[in-house]
Amino acid sequence: MTTDRTPPAPTGYVQPEIDVKALGALLDGEYAEIRDLVRANLVTHAPVLDEAEELDIDAFRERVRERVVEMAATGQTGMGFPTRYGGGGDVGASIAAFETLALGDLSVLVKVGVQFGLFGGAILHLGTERHHDAYLPDLITGKLMGCFAMTETGHGSNVQALGTVARYDAAAQEFVITTEGDQARKDYIGNAARHGELAVVFAQLEIDGTSEGVHAFVVPIRSGGESAPGVAIEDDGRKMGLNGVDNGRIRFDGVRVPREALLNRFADVTPEGVYESPIDNPHRRFFTMLGTLVQGRVCVGGAGVNVSKTALAIATRYALRRRQFAAGAEGEEQLLLDYGLHQRRLLPLIARTYALHFAQDIVRTQLHDVFSGAEDDPQARRQLEARAAGTKALATWHATRVVQECREACGGAGYLAVNRFAALKADSDIFTTFEGDNHVLLQLVAKGLLTHYASEFEDLDQLGMVRHVTGLAVEAVIEKTSAHKLLERVRDLLPGGDEWDQEAGLLDSEYQLAMVRYREEHMLAGVARRLKRGMDQKRDPGTVFSEVQDHVIALAHAHMERLVLEAFVDRVRALPDGGDKVALGLLCDLHALTTIEADRAWFMEHGRLTVQRSKSITREVNDLCRKIRPLAGDLVDAWNIPSAVLRAPDLVGEV
Repeated sequence: MTTDRTPPAPTGYVQPEIDVKALGALLDGEYAEIRDLVRANLVTHAPVLDEAEELDIDAFRERVRERVVEMAATGQTGMGFPTRYGGGGDVGASIAAFETLALGDLSVLVKVGVQFGLFGGAILHLGTERHHDAYLPDLITGKLMGCFAMTETGHGSNVQALGTVARYDAAAQEFVITTEGDQARKDYIGNAARHGELAVVFAQLEIDGTSEGVHAFVVPIRSGGESAPGVAIEDDGRKMGLNGVDNGRIRFDGVRVPREALLNRFADVTPEGVYESPIDNPHRRFFTMLGTLVQGRVCVGGAGVNVSKTALAIATRYALRRRQFAAGAEGEEQLLLDYGLHQRRLLPLIARTYALHFAQDIVRTQLHDVFSGAEDDPQARRQLEARAAGTKALATWHATRVVQECREACGGAGYLAVNRFAALKADSDIFTTFEGDNHVLLQLVAKGLLTHYASEFEDLDQLGMVRHVTGLAVEAVIEKTSAHKLLERVRDLLPGGDEWDQEAGLLDSEYQLAMVRYREEHMLAGVARRLKRGMDQKRDPGTVFSEVQDHVIALAHAHMERLVLEAFVDRVRALPDGGDKVALGLLCDLHALTTIEADRAWFMEHGRLTVQRSKSITREVNDLCRKIRPLAGDLVDAWNIPSAVLRAPDLVGEV
């Protein structure tokens, strides 16, 4: 049921009435209870937002640690751990809790991520019962602080090339951990500079001079507050942001740990020094090990969405209060959001944030199903890894864009630290880099598309992927993709046959989906043909891949845009009739058309968009912005962000 909020437009359009509480419940979904717990904790600990600017770096690090331990006592940070160790036994709830925590101070968020997601997740997923019994109870409460020592100064995303070495000494039944030169120094490691007592260290396992690849070991790095023997720790110092997290550098000089320190879920070493693993293929073993850590990418993607919500909530509420310039000679100054340009700046970003929220819901559910055992298909795991990578990339790039646009939309007031944007900008910028550089992650997405998540997926490096793709007929590569089959089905639903792109209505979701599906299919075919042509010319596979790398990234981006739009369309279609469905339908249309508009040059170059239709899309986007403008306040209110953490008194007023 809808009611008029503004006089109906000449077309008969009636403004929908949003039920903010119901929309908020829809967004919270099945995890409303844990999200409410986190919101309550955020309000309790809201002073940490001020302390980030008032305390010196050492005091602020201590305050962040205290807040993390206090939150752990409420159960919010341990939801993903088994109940037998004091956890909640619900992986999906742990992701929802982390996403919601991103509404507050991001140093607290990242400290939680390091302690419970990375360090705790590695112990849980790479270790076995002996490690769980020894570490999880104290880890879950925050009594035992640890870190995740993977990244090295010279080896960031290329984990297989790590330089730290763990040599097995059979006589002593110990591993000897050594940093082989400055490039092998563990770097940017959260919890290392001050608070970490243990580290999960990723190192090349070497037995009798033979390398068995990268494995993870539990290594003490502190005892009684002092560095452990053979361990050298340096403080990374001040960063662009997140200064409540004690990032540091670690070197190991012949540090000895017992044989049982190897996290041995996927491989072990006998006392005599015999290497054993249930996974024979070393590449598959490596990617299986890393795949268990995918929840970090899912968490960061969700955090990026909520950073965007925070920035947009502040900027939108400011735009509904701040007046600038009179509309007429005698008129009252006009609200910022009544200006068409301001609508264009903020409302498409709100629409995309909703779209990414629903896309995040899907990847969170997939993660829960895979990790809880409800989904045991190896291909489903590969698809999860690729979708998590792509969603993280789009969501974190979006957050960076949103924070900047919202800061500008709030003028000079947005530049004041008290109004939150300084911290949001500084603290969230790294999201595009950690848990995988976004461009590297999109290559993973494209690899899955080009190989159709084949059984060889884990075995293929870039050169292997090139050879795999070029070994198939180009038509076979295309035929295996869901985009191709979906597009054929959609063409049958749209008017105009082969002229579907000119005859279908702009607000027909099947038209919108067909456009993004066509783009993905065309890019996929183009990449496959270019790879095959290069190999047919007997050129070096590495050179061939490098030359098409921009095309590969564009394909992955197009694929993810299609998945995001599908998630939004499906969610809207599933809603019962009413004001909320109408409002979300307007947002979905706005997101779809601005997505097409943003890449109009490509669609025009490839014959899918005429000049006249391109101009019609722009007019429709402007019309949608005018329709959504009266709903903007309710749309951001439905995000249910506590006013205590918005921390922008000059901008948002009373909430």
